[in-house]
Amino acid sequence: MTTAAAPAVEHTDRGPLTTDELAARIARDIPAGSYVNLGIGQPTRIAEHLPRDAGVVLHTENGMLGMGPAATGDEVDPDLTNAGKVPVTELPGAAYFHHADSFAMMRGGHLDVCVLGAFQVSQHGDLANWHTGDPDAIPAVGGAMDLAVGARQVLVMMKLFTRDGAPKLVPACTYPLTGPACVHRVYTDHGVFAVGPDGVRVLETYGISVAALRERLDVELTG
Repeated sequence: MTTAAAPAVEHTDRGPLTTDELAARIARDIPAGSYVNLGIGQPTRIAEHLPRDAGVVLHTENGMLGMGPAATGDEVDPDLTNAGKVPVTELPGAAYFHHADSFAMMRGGHLDVCVLGAFQVSQHGDLANWHTGDPDAIPAVGGAMDLAVGARQVLVMMKLFTRDGAPKLVPACTYPLTGPACVHRVYTDHGVFAVGPDGVRVLETYGISVAALRERLDVELTG
């Protein structure tokens, strides 16, 4: 007998999540003991919300395991940064290694979770996060393609709409793909979505109802 999926939890008594609230929300879903890569930009904020006793080991593609939260004040060491060149701290047991070894970890399936930003995610989990196609934009692949196909679970952290109000969760990506059918879950300021072969399922909403999302998004939503 098949059990029906639980309906979406609607938080319509508040506004959309702030960046820090979204980072904390994602941190709650990262299993204890996981090896995790946090992508450049907003995903790095998740490090500030991971419980120290959860045993989550953060990996950065420029060659470090055991990365801690962002460094401030006297903690700043210019030689100790994440892939986005932001100064970070190190946790007990931290290790450093060659850039090539770091990418071997990513490509070899040794990371449990990665969290990436995105320009677009399709309803079936295609990811576009390195180039908008704008001739004036600077492409920025980094390690995203390796992470998208190498991590066991790919999560996306992004705004649900652009500044012009266009949805970033779309029927099909119109920007160059980073990876096909690689995203498992999308975390946004307005809601949390599971994506995959069966389309989009709404897990939670923030500051908006599922009915209102159906009016603003061009994808078919369940939940």
